[in-house]
Amino acid sequence: METFLKSVAHDLFEKTGGELSRTAVIFPNKRAGLFFNEYLAKESEQPLWSPAYLSISELFRQSSGLLIGDPVKLVCDLYRTYIEVTGSDEPLDNFYFWGEMMISDFDDADKNMADTDALFSNLKDLNDMSEGFDFMEDEQKEAISQFFHNFSIKNDTALKSRFTLMWNSLGKIYRQYKERLKTQGIAYEGMLYREVADSLSVEKLPYERYVFVGFNVLNRVEHRLFSKLHDAGKAMFYWDYDVFYLKKPHEAGEFISRNLRDFPSELPPSCFDWLNRDKQIEFIESPTENGQARYLPQWIRENLTEPEKETAVVLCNESLLQPVLHSLPENIRHINITMGFPLSQTPAYSFVKAFVELHTEGYDAKAGHFLFAPVVSLLKHPYMQKISPHTANVESELVKGNRFYPLPSELSKDGVLEEAFSPCAGNLSLCERLSSLLKQIATLHKGEKTGDAYDQLYQEALFKAYTMTNRFRSLVEDKELDVKTETFRRLLVRVMSAASIPFHGEPAIGMQVMGVLETRNLDFRHLILLSVNEGQLPKSGGESSFIPYNLRKAFGLTTVDHKIAVYAYYFYRMIQRADKVTLMYNTATDGINRGEMSRFMRQLLIEWRHPIGRKQLAAEQIPAAACPTVIEKTPEIMERMADVFDTRRNKHALMSPTALNTYLDCPLKFYYKYVARLTAPDDVSADIDPAKFGSIFHYAAEHIYKDMSERQKTVDRETIERLLKDPVRLRRYVDNGFRELFFNPEANKSPQAPQLPEYNGTQLINSEVIYRYIRQLLRLDKEYTPFTFLDSEVKVREDITVRTPQGEIRSCIGGTIDRTDCKDNMLRIVDYKTGGEPEAPESVESLFLPARKRPHYAFQTFLYAAIMNRKMRDENSGRTVAPALLYIHRAASASYSPVIKLGKPQVEVSDFSIYEDEFRERLQSLLEAIFCADIAFTQTEVEDNCQYCDFKKLCKK
Repeated sequence: METFLKSVAHDLFEKTGGELSRTAVIFPNKRAGLFFNEYLAKESEQPLWSPAYLSISELFRQSSGLLIGDPVKLVCDLYRTYIEVTGSDEPLDNFYFWGEMMISDFDDADKNMADTDALFSNLKDLNDMSEGFDFMEDEQKEAISQFFHNFSIKNDTALKSRFTLMWNSLGKIYRQYKERLKTQGIAYEGMLYREVADSLSVEKLPYERYVFVGFNVLNRVEHRLFSKLHDAGKAMFYWDYDVFYLKKPHEAGEFISRNLRDFPSELPPSCFDWLNRDKQIEFIESPTENGQARYLPQWIRENLTEPEKETAVVLCNESLLQPVLHSLPENIRHINITMGFPLSQTPAYSFVKAFVELHTEGYDAKAGHFLFAPVVSLLKHPYMQKISPHTANVESELVKGNRFYPLPSELSKDGVLEEAFSPCAGNLSLCERLSSLLKQIATLHKGEKTGDAYDQLYQEALFKAYTMTNRFRSLVEDKELDVKTETFRRLLVRVMSAASIPFHGEPAIGMQVMGVLETRNLDFRHLILLSVNEGQLPKSGGESSFIPYNLRKAFGLTTVDHKIAVYAYYFYRMIQRADKVTLMYNTATDGINRGEMSRFMRQLLIEWRHPIGRKQLAAEQIPAAACPTVIEKTPEIMERMADVFDTRRNKHALMSPTALNTYLDCPLKFYYKYVARLTAPDDVSADIDPAKFGSIFHYAAEHIYKDMSERQKTVDRETIERLLKDPVRLRRYVDNGFRELFFNPEANKSPQAPQLPEYNGTQLINSEVIYRYIRQLLRLDKEYTPFTFLDSEVKVREDITVRTPQGEIRSCIGGTIDRTDCKDNMLRIVDYKTGGEPEAPESVESLFLPARKRPHYAFQTFLYAAIMNRKMRDENSGRTVAPALLYIHRAASASYSPVIKLGKPQVEVSDFSIYEDEFRERLQSLLEAIFCADIAFTQTEVEDNCQYCDFKKLCKK
């Protein structure tokens, strides 16, 4: 394959006779120089002086006395100029991110050598002068006329007024800003380029000959530089193109045509007829983005060239770098990655982000506490765990105590944690602390050799994060960057997310993995492009700008049309010399990816004169057969059950209503939870789940009636009415419930810990709802008065014997009754419910049958009623027992009765003894099934029971 660089090297050597010591070869980027040097060395049988290799950016910088300024400092200097010109009191926090946009506009205007005095004129003056712009072509004049027609200054709006006000200041801001930078000896890139283009003296340049290789679109500063060197006879030009898109109007050849006209090529057109030759082109569609990376090993095994450097993998979507690296097959001897590895995909970046978010969004300065989620995010970070041995213990204590507002004092268990979790006093403190922690991590990381291929990369990522943090630190110390901490966080994260770490390797050998821009000037025999989707090639979305499209077009600035033409050239240039080209695209619609092939692929389908292969990838996923999970009751499991439930082995053994309900819903879940003793991981949340909501209500109701019954057992109407007229006292009961059950003050013994943290919005709403439920309960009880309040949170137990073929199990049934009261010799077993729908079982049998909406609460209350009914008989009390479910949210009616109704038609169970025998008989059968060794633990047949099950992934139903 005759590559472009090889042709240039041969021609240049022939024309110079190998005398290149006073020659500079200029490329769009430096990478091509490594390959070019190799071709040039092969032209001579003797040693020769290598030319200097420069990128176009280096050429401009070497020719100027100015230095490119730090991007953050450039915006800060622009802000000072903006304040001076406009007199605005807008803070830097608000200005920063559109200050970047303003610099981008100035940069574009300078690189295209726009008449900035005319461009940034007062809009009225600009409109008046538009007819006199003789330097403009008719198309440009039409564009500016169209702008003013659409803008219609006479038809004013608030947005147009703000735009006009800003625009009329841009000229003065632009001039004063450049003066400010020049006095410091710095510049933004466009300013430096324009200064060089205007003032460059060709005679003072250090080289006798400048060879420009492989350029495409030229902005006006580059064009002027080229012209000066060309007129002085010091320039040679080598353009890379193909007659396929040059002989007819084609967007890929738009800029090359102008370049060839202004700066004739050293190589004849006969060297550039490649796309008219037959080559193997194949389109492959993938159902997913990562599916392309999974196909890559097969493609490489079938198409890897010898030498390997003539094969390239090009990523139009550079976020595919990680999956591609993990997909490379073992038959590749050497690989060269020209793309930088994103810093945002390293642990160093995630550590920095977790730390700064902790000290901004995660810290309440007024309350003096952190938020749980950002604290745990930092504690769980592998780097934090590496430098502090106490992170796991601290996290465990926070979870155990439900500390969603942890204090700095309870987090500072060692020096590292104290440094990490002491509040930062401003941006300088934040940088100093972060810099110190990164240094500790890097020192420890350097001493560890795990053999991981990413070790060196991650070490460099730590160094990169450290240096960038220190750069921000110096800007803050010099008072260049004076912003709020939240703005500082966004800025630091944004700058780091755009950074990358270079890979080390020998660029001129091995298969190449690269982005689209890195392919400039390089040719490959076999080429595969991934993610050739519309939106990726060309990239979708326009650049943000203060300068409207029509004005950009009128003054020759960069527009979206330029970008499309540039990417069209990249696409066709990439494939023009290749023998085999595979273009892959993703058919899934996701984000900017619209799931369709790039417009350039469609264009190729129409223009290409030879057949194009088409393939579709299919995800080869074979669904696993749904094998039911069955746990047989082996002797080991029976022993474990005896350890848990037999009171002879475990004095705390108890078969609770919840456990029995669990078995009825799903025997396998019963096994996981009560036999295997598996538990879901603890969670900490500032939100209140239904269970916690109910617990707080129960707490408040319990203490209200305990306080009430201390004075008198009989509750009368007057007592409740007095309480209802005392909202402060009622709210105190609710607040105490939150304090004891939700905020957990005992979890932190520090005297600094507040007894009752402030409610957030959601907590305040829940507190108000519970308060109203308490009032609803009291109003309902007022209608039931007089009655005798017996007790609340009553723990009841009853010994049972379960006979099995393997012998007897002696256990205990029971639990905690929310409340018991008595009226007219009827003992009510009351269970409070703050959610759900009232249950009216069809029969006692329905309590024991698996169903989508089995009456769990009624089963629990019936179990308590059975225990209490036997107790009443043993005591000869003469009381009847009535099971009751009091649905607070459904109890608005004065005639509401919580006593459970049973059967059709529904009848209140005011005397449970009528149903006790049947209930106990079925309960005994249930217990015998649980402890029968011949009945395995199986999955439920009621799929609705699986929806919120903690063991759903384990059982795989």
